[in-house]
Amino acid sequence: MGKSILKAAAVLASSLFSISASYGREPAEYVDMFIGTSNSRWMLGPYAQRPFGMVQLGPDNQGNVWMGGYEWSISNISGFSHIHAWTMGGLMLMPSTVDLATGNPSTDSPYQGANAGYHSRILKETETARPGYYSAYLYDSKTLAEMTATSRCGIHRYTFPECRDSRILIDLQFPTEWDYGFTVKDASVRRSGPAEIEGYADCQSGSWSWWNSYKLHFVIKFSREFDSMNCWNEGHIKEGVDSMDGKGDTGVYVTFKTSEGEKITVYCGISLVSIDQARLNLESEAGALGYDFDRVAADAFDEWNSLLGRIRIEGGTEEDKTKFYTNLYRAFAGKQTWSDVNGKYIDAMEREQTITDGCMYGGDAFWNSYWNLNGLWSMAAPEIVDNWVNTQLEMFRHTGWTCKGPAGIEYSGIMEGSHETALMVAAYQKGIRKDGEDIYRAVLRNVTETGIDHPGGGNAGNPLLDKYIEYGYMPREHGVVSKTLDYAYDDWCVAMMAYACGDKKTGKMLEARSMNWKNAFNPATGYVTMRDKKGGWDPEFDKFSNRGFIEGNSWQYSWYVPHDIPGLVEMLGKEEFNRRLEEGFEKSERYNFAAHAFDRTMGQSAEFYINQGNEVNMCTPYLFNYSGKPWLAQKWARAIMDKFYGSTPYHGWEGDEDEGQMSAWFVMSALGLFEMDGGCSADPEFDLGSPLFSKAVVTLSDGYYGGGTFTINAIGNSKENIYIQEARLNGKKLTSPKLKFRDVVKGGELTLIMGPEPCLTAF
Repeated sequence: MGKSILKAAAVLASSLFSISASYGREPAEYVDMFIGTSNSRWMLGPYAQRPFGMVQLGPDNQGNVWMGGYEWSISNISGFSHIHAWTMGGLMLMPSTVDLATGNPSTDSPYQGANAGYHSRILKETETARPGYYSAYLYDSKTLAEMTATSRCGIHRYTFPECRDSRILIDLQFPTEWDYGFTVKDASVRRSGPAEIEGYADCQSGSWSWWNSYKLHFVIKFSREFDSMNCWNEGHIKEGVDSMDGKGDTGVYVTFKTSEGEKITVYCGISLVSIDQARLNLESEAGALGYDFDRVAADAFDEWNSLLGRIRIEGGTEEDKTKFYTNLYRAFAGKQTWSDVNGKYIDAMEREQTITDGCMYGGDAFWNSYWNLNGLWSMAAPEIVDNWVNTQLEMFRHTGWTCKGPAGIEYSGIMEGSHETALMVAAYQKGIRKDGEDIYRAVLRNVTETGIDHPGGGNAGNPLLDKYIEYGYMPREHGVVSKTLDYAYDDWCVAMMAYACGDKKTGKMLEARSMNWKNAFNPATGYVTMRDKKGGWDPEFDKFSNRGFIEGNSWQYSWYVPHDIPGLVEMLGKEEFNRRLEEGFEKSERYNFAAHAFDRTMGQSAEFYINQGNEVNMCTPYLFNYSGKPWLAQKWARAIMDKFYGSTPYHGWEGDEDEGQMSAWFVMSALGLFEMDGGCSADPEFDLGSPLFSKAVVTLSDGYYGGGTFTINAIGNSKENIYIQEARLNGKKLTSPKLKFRDVVKGGELTLIMGPEPCLTAF
């Protein structure tokens, strides 16, 4: 039993490999969905999804643990869930043909049985994935599981063995990531047709994310009528029901009598608004593609290929191309759309709203996403930035504030500063948005009013802003010293917006206040240091301790002045600036620029310098462009691309790849570009590094930039020829390692002559 299905799975895996080999020039064919998935967050697994999809459908195999969800090294699957958003999960399906089990404790058990839960071992060699598709052969159930997705619908296809009691379980409460695990406060499911069920699960995120509650509605259509519907609630099973209500550990399962090789397809539409909206999403997306699994999968792949194909590369190794397009894919795969096909969504006050322009996005924080996720989106996919501004302005209009991390369109309050401000200001400065006054009004609140406990749950704005304003820094009695740096950058971003809108008085005030970063530097040591309300410096200062910092230490944070690097160079002195920075790179190279120690535990001290595995000092190689040694920016950016970023499940990103920031850094650096100040200046510009490829062509959006292409030619580029000897923009020699954003998006050609040795006169 099941041999024909296993053979089909093997043929499928082989055919997918052949497609990749035959059509390797297509960008989406280079994406390796398993890179980094042995060290990856809940929201970045090998899921079937669309860009910014509400549905991220794929395998889970861990409990409520840090970086929970999918772990590549585990040859077991708990089930296939539809939502993998930060602090959110929902709607797990799993086929089964063995003894009935409704629990799903741990996948560590080596066998499938009533006591072990309904999970199944898989044959690892049959596990395959490509953009918009995932499949694996479930060994215990002798079932081939395949899945694909539209933006708001998940589609499963299960190829069953001959079995009198094949089941598809719909679990409404299951493990997610860390202590974000959610509980079901209330659920209701009913049989709404011979081959259909509908219902909802009212979910409350875990204790850490208490502010996030959401009601997940769903409509599930099966390709043929099921024999019976059954349910469970807290271990109690009821068979032959047409409806169920419950809470906690609850779900339903439907049964089929299947013949050998029979395929049953399941179409799941979801919505946070209502069951009717879930049905509308299903009919509008899956229905529009004829409820045809293969057609949906092909359409998903084509959508990804079209998006990734906006940047075409030539030269370099096949491994580098795989790394490039996989990282480019991840930059669009970590966040979600939370409005339905007709614009309806649920706001932070749990009220139904309708957005009439664009859609509503959600996800984790924008913490340092200006290095370079924002920059990548603004160059290659400005419609993404446009929709983010739509989201933020919609939240400001209806619930009073913009949001630093709108998970499920809620005010999470996660991470430091209000760095959505940078994205919004840059959208105006780059011409993506024209509504400067609306943007200014929204972001001004973040730097003039102290953040609040939002009535809808969570925190909005910058907490303790009044203390920062009063003292000119964040006293240790009130908060971490790194808040001073984050708040100073926010001040600068809004100052630039004030100037753009003609409010010079406020602009001057905020620009002056943005220099508060200097108040966090102890002049005796030249390092960012905690100080008390009386101005006293930390007597137990340790530059490698993260006591008083967020996910970093003093050495790392002492480079964190995005808006005033020239001022930092002047403060430290060029010689000391370069000495310290060079020492950091030389001592970090042996560790592949990754601090493997857990950098979240307050008070931990370890001699870690450059840590590409977190956001705090992703700017560091490009700092050399400001201290007279641009060739070192080229050297060390290349070194990070080669050593920190890998191409295997175990070595993809050595750290916390939240939702695309770390991936976007690689993509932009591989193009030879970096955006230091987040693109918020009046005339935004890129820093130049060392391109990874001999040629890259960026197709520019005709809806925003007039169309055309921007080409980067790196003549003589190789693993040895990493240094720029000369740079020309449209034939004109560049005199500094900078490139105006406006020169990129109006189209043209950047030509770089590359060589094996640093060129001190390149600029």
